[in-house]
Amino acid sequence: MQKTIKFYSKPSIIATSSIVGPKEGEGPLGRFFERIIFDDTFGEKTYEKAECKMLSYAIEKSVVNAGLSVENIDALLSGDLLNQIVSSSFAARSFEIPFIGVYNACSTMTEALALGAMMTDGGYFDNVVAATGSHFSTAERQYRYPLELGCVRPPQSQWTVTGAGSAVISSKRSDEFPHITHATFGIVSDFGVKDANNMGAAMATAAAATIKTHLENLNLKSSYYDLIVTGDLGALGSRLLKKVLRERGVDIDKNHVDCGELIYNIDEEEYQGGSGAGCSASVFNSYIYDKMRKKKLNKVLFVATGALLSTLTTQQGESIPSIAHAVGIENEVN
Repeated sequence: MQKTIKFYSKPSIIATSSIVGPKEGEGPLGRFFERIIFDDTFGEKTYEKAECKMLSYAIEKSVVNAGLSVENIDALLSGDLLNQIVSSSFAARSFEIPFIGVYNACSTMTEALALGAMMTDGGYFDNVVAATGSHFSTAERQYRYPLELGCVRPPQSQWTVTGAGSAVISSKRSDEFPHITHATFGIVSDFGVKDANNMGAAMATAAAATIKTHLENLNLKSSYYDLIVTGDLGALGSRLLKKVLRERGVDIDKNHVDCGELIYNIDEEEYQGGSGAGCSASVFNSYIYDKMRKKKLNKVLFVATGALLSTLTTQQGESIPSIAHAVGIENEVN
């Protein structure tokens, strides 16, 4: 049975950092990102090295933004989309911080936040970093087709975000910063989608299940939250999520947004919007966090979603199981 964890000490998110590629920087959230690179190789010889460098930047900068040094960080929780989460582990070798590699595809950011909150709330660590990232070119090469083939993208596809985001979670509660109040870990859901390009449809039911469980466990109405923000559903997946929840008696039409819809201008060239582990990570750790620090948002349910597929399972005709984790984040409002 799914259960929602309550964090009694309410760990604080004391700093964040975000970095994105040129395409993301040109989108509607461009001014919120801490750094925009104008060459998606980031000065490296391969896209994989560029992804690792972006993630390293986000991790290091979030620690600096917190007024801390790496010696003050007790653990780094990080994941990405590449085989054996090499971007995260290769980034971790640059820091002498205990590394806990996590993977739940594009839902890894909320997984890392939830685990980090558990570690600090339990009194085991004082400060931990939660970070994820992705890169369009590395994801295409691994999950679909090499870019050199010039394959035509179908209209239901999303654009993997080139970006990374990092957050510092502290056990030292301060009303100056947003607190992590609750976490709901998701179950694996399978909507029967077999199209590796149709991630939004594959993940919508997982998001619906976790949101409904979270609200029921805490006896809340969806209107309790100023914003229920999903990670990577895109335009099509968002519509499906709202439809599925309405059928289950939950209405989020007025307070739901999706990071994949926010990060790009949704038009024919952008298809259904953004996805990837760097999508929700870069949007939350810039735009959403900024709104919370300015008290324009005080109660946010952050629900990143992940498609648990591989190239091999797709080639073997398997459907795409998915998962979503939810983290409740609130300001102390007098």
